[in-house]
Amino acid sequence: MMYDLALTPLVSLIAGILILIMPRLLNYIVAFYLIIIGLIGLFPGLMG
Repeated sequence: MMYDLALTPLVSLIAGILILIMPRLLNYIVAFYLIIIGLIGLFPGLMG
């Protein structure tokens, strides 16, 4: 559970920076973010 709390803000920060640099990546970044958060939610044991 500790990894989930540390991973979410880190992924959000990286996604925000990439969107600022290359706005065209917005769709891909949002899609990957949602997939990652969904997998963490469905399979919390994957993080440790």
